Amino acid sequence: MDLKTLFCVILLLLMNVVDSDARDLNNLKVLKLPTATITKIDDHTDYICVHIISKPTPSSNIGIEIWLPKEKWNERFLGTGNGGGGGKISRELLSAGVRRGFAVANTDLGTSPNANSVIAYHERWADFGYRATHEMTVISKYIIKKYYQRVPRYSYFIGCSTGGQQALMEAQRFPEDYNGIIAGAPANNRTHLHASFLWNYIATNKEPNTHFQPEQLNKITAAVLKINVGKDGGAPTDNFLTDPRLAIPCGCMDTILSKQQIEAMKKIYSGPFNPVSGEKIYTSFPLASENERTALNLQQSNEAQDLFYQFNWLWGANYDLLSFDFNKDMNRMDRELGPILNANNPDLKPFKKKGGKLIMYTGTYDPLVPFQDAVNYYERVIEKLGNLEKTQTFFRYFLIPGMAHCGGGPGLTDFGQGLPSVFPLDEERDILTALMDWVENGKAPQRMIVTSYNEGKREKGIRLMRPVYPYPEFPHYTGGDPSLPSSYKAVTHERGKVLNPARKYLK
Repeated sequence: MDLKTLFCVILLLLMNVVDSDARDLNNLKVLKLPTATITKIDDHTDYICVHIISKPTPSSNIGIEIWLPKEKWNERFLGTGNGGGGGKISRELLSAGVRRGFAVANTDLGTSPNANSVIAYHERWADFGYRATHEMTVISKYIIKKYYQRVPRYSYFIGCSTGGQQALMEAQRFPEDYNGIIAGAPANNRTHLHASFLWNYIATNKEPNTHFQPEQLNKITAAVLKINVGKDGGAPTDNFLTDPRLAIPCGCMDTILSKQQIEAMKKIYSGPFNPVSGEKIYTSFPLASENERTALNLQQSNEAQDLFYQFNWLWGANYDLLSFDFNKDMNRMDRELGPILNANNPDLKPFKKKGGKLIMYTGTYDPLVPFQDAVNYYERVIEKLGNLEKTQTFFRYFLIPGMAHCGGGPGLTDFGQGLPSVFPLDEERDILTALMDWVENGKAPQRMIVTSYNEGKREKGIRLMRPVYPYPEFPHYTGGDPSLPSSYKAVTHERGKVLNPARKYLK
């Protein structure tokens, strides 16, 4: 055996020893973290679960879990988002991520057990807004390096709703954290989004006889669909809208609602505005989503209390929500919470310069985080970058016809955003695969094939499939079977065409 061959054999043996040692739990059990503590390590059959408490400030208490595949690591890190006010670890996403071979992490955002429990801990508000996700990311990469004895080849983030806020916050504040980011239904315009929840709550609770019955909302949505379906690119048999920006109201309220309800609905459709200056604060929910469960069915009810934690943070647990002043109180909320909660900065040039890729998506049947605000954000990024073409080199936005909040709804519902491991994992049907293909192979997503299932259940079979395209392109029905992707083509719609809040409410 010559010296060169002997050297290669020794090197291979050393690599095997390192790889074996890398999976020795002692590497983690003795690990010391500057601002965090490993509280427990669970040794499962296929993966290791590392429990961590991070305290970047003395009053912080950020829960983090990192799941590390033992043998089938794909050499990639996946950060995952939370929902609502956080408060708990999303183990469903952790499980889904580790099944796909990722070293995967999630955080409770520092608001455990729930957002209303951190009223007295001001630093935890900032943890929720931006710090917890960054802490999770930095700590996870450090632990991955110690466990596998190498850094991940690529790092990705996926989240929807609050997870979408986390996604955009990472792209804006920490452009070096991730190579690729998926931001679904982003609640990034946080203070104004929640002001819209309160606007709707006040409109339906301050005056008597202003609550809406489910059957009334069903009738309004049905009437809107009747006069608009098939005129925005969708098929004439659809029970949802493809592009609600092109829809017109039904003009039917006087036959369905009482006088008091009509006045309330007019306020709701207008969206919140400053009563002194008249400036628009936020948009309303999309037309034809009036009857979705998270629209007025939720926002007029006592269950809406979970949406009002920011008001409790500033004014206390017993705050009278009906007394909120959309001039001076809105100014205070923006002044004190806007800088730590809102991810409204359209300057993504640092993320682009780092080579990052970003995919954003929203559903046209989502009244909880209306797509119009995402359109507005995307347009402001285009303005900052100079034009659409420059923006689409690293940031693409997909509007999903008929999808509700992060999934579900009467229209298209599934393109892998829930991290399936059995779904065909190709770049047209799985959004994370599409992002990876863009980051690692330079292939930008030109379209996604989105699926809807019978009764909303995959095991019941496919109800319809349809292509969606990067905004401002939308699928247009060309004839034939409306359930087949081949029956549609991409058509460019006019950009914008959404309510534009005053600039002071976009910070």
